[in-house]
Amino acid sequence: MTNYDHFDNCDNFDKKLVENIKEKMLEDTIIFDLADLFKIIGDSTRIKILWALKDNELCVCELSNILNMSMSAISHQLKTLKNSNMVTSRRDGKSIFYSLCDKHVHDLIEIGLEHSEEVLR
Repeated sequence: MTNYDHFDNCDNFDKKLVENIKEKMLEDTIIFDLADLFKIIGDSTRIKILWALKDNELCVCELSNILNMSMSAISHQLKTLKNSNMVTSRRDGKSIFYSLCDKHVHDLIEIGLEHSEEVLR
């Protein structure tokens, strides 16, 4: 039996609906992982990098010039994005090229932009 003590002041709620939703609730570990994902993309510099990589494969030097930032700062952010499986890299000789890890990252950026534009209208 479920304890509803915290609903002392709530006379009218659908206990069946509450139970149904509670059964489908994500596990805490999944919620924490999802929250971490949003923390990663919650940084404006990382959003700029992801946007630049959205349809392009770029090296640190190119990203540095596009964003007008030091190569060191770009590399630091790329490391965070790579450790979070948001970007991937490939070596070509001495150069390392970065791109989005998969379509999901691309879609996150697109959907986030659509939502932001919609909210601003």
